[in-house]
Amino acid sequence: MARIVYRYGDGTTRAVERATPASVMRAAVEAGIPGIVGECGGQTMCATCHVYVADGYLDRLPDIGDDEEEMLGCTASPRDEVRSRLSCQIVVGSGLDEIEVEVPETQI
Repeated sequence: MARIVYRYGDGTTRAVERATPASVMRAAVEAGIPGIVGECGGQTMCATCHVYVADGYLDRLPDIGDDEEEMLGCTASPRDEVRSRLSCQIVVGSGLDEIEVEVPETQI
């Protein structure tokens, strides 16, 4: 079982547990998590699933690909050079069993 914790600027959190692998974006959309839009459906084309990954999880993630790098330059909230990722590119449930991310104030 994979667990994703979504944190908000006001201190609230929402947690989602998944029995099957899914991207952090897909899990958020399916669970109705506010602030994760995912307009492109996970095709790395919109940056509306931008998140800030908690420090303890950064070393567990794959490297940022060229498409993700390009889209991170288009985020509505400021990019953090270390913690910013597109949640459509982070898959939980196959090698990564938990992650904590902060949802930016705005996506669009």
